[in-house]
Amino acid sequence: MIRRRLIAFAVTLFAASAAPLAAETVKPATAPEQCGGRNMIEEMRVTDPPRYQRVIDGAAKIENGGALLWKIEKDGIAPSYLFGTIHMADARVTALNAITTHALSKAKTVALEIANMSDQGMMAAMTKVPDLLAYTDGTTLKAQLSEAEFAKVQQLITKTGMPGDAAIVLRPWLISTLLAISDCHRAQMEAGKKALDEQVESTAKANGATVVGLETAESQLAAMASIPNDAQIKILKAGLVYADRTDDMIETLVQMYLKRNIAATMPFQLALAEKAGVDPSIYDDFIRILITDRNRKMRDAAQPLLEKGNAFVAVGSLHLPGHTGLVTLLREAGYKVTPAE
Repeated sequence: MIRRRLIAFAVTLFAASAAPLAAETVKPATAPEQCGGRNMIEEMRVTDPPRYQRVIDGAAKIENGGALLWKIEKDGIAPSYLFGTIHMADARVTALNAITTHALSKAKTVALEIANMSDQGMMAAMTKVPDLLAYTDGTTLKAQLSEAEFAKVQQLITKTGMPGDAAIVLRPWLISTLLAISDCHRAQMEAGKKALDEQVESTAKANGATVVGLETAESQLAAMASIPNDAQIKILKAGLVYADRTDDMIETLVQMYLKRNIAATMPFQLALAEKAGVDPSIYDDFIRILITDRNRKMRDAAQPLLEKGNAFVAVGSLHLPGHTGLVTLLREAGYKVTPAE
């Protein structure tokens, strides 16, 4: 699954392309509290038991994948917390439990991946790096896809309010990001419903905490665009196979999140790629660039805050598990990190 935080970039991009951002823009009055869909892991368990078992076995090998809230301790320093988020506005996700709410309320500093997730902030970032969003050297997306695949891309683009021809030069990673947005999810965002990480940010500010970013919007865009183009194309091709199941994909992510089964996320994605006839190794660069490398940078950025104590670090949940995840990296840096839920 392409990182869902970057959905904000894509939605903002298309909204701005269709009509400039303005204070008088009218937002829909209502949107669904949750989007529904079928849990594809449960479906796989019934329809494809061997592949399901590979997902389960793969998840079992990934350490620290069973909790979202972790307590960070070190002698002589007030404890801090690490929290795994998901960029969704689903009411089941945004309803934080009492333990997490308490930890957030006590924090003096709250660190997010990006400190400003507003439309204006995202658009300002994108206008600085247009070459990361679209080809500028004569390369076209159309030439790298089959006729049927490109037709799916155009259909996706037109649903956002842009002309289908705009897809010709957009980079594959951006289209893959759009594939993670269902009509229901788009309606939630257009209605102004806050995704979980945005809710954490607004709550922190209301509590009087200092809010900082571990990264910049530009650095996240640069990371996505730095995945080799051939890998971006193959990932897009795999995603297009499931283009009509976006609601199901979202529901599957929600269920994994609610059940604290974060470790299954990548094994599930690799299983879907394999089922689509795409070699799962296409995700090697994705994992290295977007998860492993950034985990180390996030750890380094978070440590000065942790040394002061009373920090609440909220990042995408995929950054927590694994031997190169933030939980392990922080332990290696000398902290005691234990599940807090």
